[in-house]
Amino acid sequence: MGRPLVAIIGNRHLINDSYEIHGGGLMNSEAISEVSGALPVILPSDPRFLPVPELLERFDGFLFTGGRPNVHPEEYGHPETEAHGEFDRPRDQVVLPLIRALVERGQPFLGICRGFQEVAVAMGSTLHPEIRELPGRMNHRMPPDGTIEEKFALRHEVRFAEGGPFHKLMGSDVVMTNTLHGQGVIEAGERFVIDGWADDGTPEAAFVADAPGFTLSVQWHPEYQAAANPVSRALFEAFGDAVREWVSR
Repeated sequence: MGRPLVAIIGNRHLINDSYEIHGGGLMNSEAISEVSGALPVILPSDPRFLPVPELLERFDGFLFTGGRPNVHPEEYGHPETEAHGEFDRPRDQVVLPLIRALVERGQPFLGICRGFQEVAVAMGSTLHPEIRELPGRMNHRMPPDGTIEEKFALRHEVRFAEGGPFHKLMGSDVVMTNTLHGQGVIEAGERFVIDGWADDGTPEAAFVADAPGFTLSVQWHPEYQAAANPVSRALFEAFGDAVREWVSR
């Protein structure tokens, strides 16, 4: 029996401003393959190609990755503004119903950055387009200049709820993480449980209440150097274990 299949929802890109593609970051595939121990498969983020029932049957786990476009505010009842930036409506149309189906089915998924926000919105949360504009908040955006190492450098602490799933998983109630996001959760949906916060109060880790499967999501980017970073390794190993448990059923 081969490795379990983990679907990585891709992002839309233009090559040379004209040729449209769907792609996924190498870091995500490395983390799924080398740390989770699963076979990564990048999927096009378009509902024309990805019927949710077929996805549920064909794949064992799902990774909802980061991406430059934001979830459209219409999905959580807010008007579109210039501050919301770019959108990817086809990806919204794939992932939001998929996440809801996975939650009820108990099938494992891991949300990262935009993926964290997708899980939040799917579970009834609202987002703010520019966290740094709120009183007392830091700038969580990726540094505009510098090397990859500098952009993904550890920048702030995340403190977990005492005795919560992240505290138990990490063996500590506080860890250091990178930060490369502009949006953030403002009002959490009833089942979207915030389990970790940055120093300024920004939600950084969450899970879905009363879900029968693995539903952990983080606002930072653990896929960077996932095998070497103990926080990232713990998260991706736990996800891999959850996927194998799903397969064994």
